[in-house]
Amino acid sequence: MKELLISIARELVDEKDAVTVDVDEPNAEGVIVYHLHVAADDMGRVIGKQGRIAKGIRVVMRAAANKEGTQVAVEID
Repeated sequence: MKELLISIARELVDEKDAVTVDVDEPNAEGVIVYHLHVAADDMGRVIGKQGRIAKGIRVVMRAAANKEGTQVAVEID
């Protein structure tokens, strides 16, 4: 899952080396939180107009997690 998020983000940004993902342990509800970090200049590219790209990233990640039987949340830091 982490690799999927990194590959999606790297295709969107200019500074590909600045893309990192931190993963939290599952919380009480069993949701795994992924924290996506990108360069400050690339933040707008990852969020998109009115958050459309960010929503798309979250939808893809939820769909992939659903196939594995887990729950995930993506936060863009």
